[in-house]
Amino acid sequence: MEQPLVSVIIPVFNGEAYLRDCLDNILGQSYTNLDVIVVNDGSTDNSLMIASEYPVRIINLPRNRGLSVARNSGIDHAKGEYIHFMDVDDQINTGFYQEMVKAIKETGAEIACSGMVNEPKPHRTMLFKERLLLTTINDKLQVTNVGKWGFSTRYLFNRSLLEKHNLRFMEGRLIEDLPFSLSAVYFSKGVVVVPNAVYTYILREGSIMTSRDRAHRKKKHRDMRYMKTFRHRFARKHHFKIPGVATGRFSLFFVKWFT
Repeated sequence: MEQPLVSVIIPVFNGEAYLRDCLDNILGQSYTNLDVIVVNDGSTDNSLMIASEYPVRIINLPRNRGLSVARNSGIDHAKGEYIHFMDVDDQINTGFYQEMVKAIKETGAEIACSGMVNEPKPHRTMLFKERLLLTTINDKLQVTNVGKWGFSTRYLFNRSLLEKHNLRFMEGRLIEDLPFSLSAVYFSKGVVVVPNAVYTYILREGSIMTSRDRAHRKKKHRDMRYMKTFRHRFARKHHFKIPGVATGRFSLFFVKWFT
């Protein structure tokens, strides 16, 4: 099978403890036609030095701008036909890209969705038993559960899809995955779920999601409310319902005023 180029975008902010394992994991894949992009998001540790030891492209942001800016910078520099977003402290199985690309090429889907092992919240682990090509909005939402769990790292995106719809991560927000992933899945002509590709989400102490800083926690809650408002408005605008999530006028009023 022809190996189209896959751009793997890895934002890094003070990730020296995990970066070697992450890059070894990526570069040890059975699929080898990879354009690995490390976006150094103003790190003050040895992340930049570690990245320079590997055959990767480095985008060096002079100051910390946040995950969304780093990912968007990666999109701007991506050369691959497909794009995958990898978090520095997570892992994928060795055949991840092999299986994801194969599924896309054989089905004509614009997005491939892997299974996910969610270590901090095992009840959110989602693994697929068989390959399915999803083309209706209800099937895409029902099977991927993207309306509840955004996790952009589960997906391999056709770059042309992102460009066609100008899909970007919302900068300045902490809850950035769901609006991006929900929009991409909605606009895609097809999503294929892939049983033999597994992304393992690991929540590390000291990560952006475990910060105990009071101002950070308040912002996270504000951004969560914003995300819920976006989700409701997006669903209403495009006339669909998200399985398991109320999207009517009353629920939008509730989100806006009581959460």
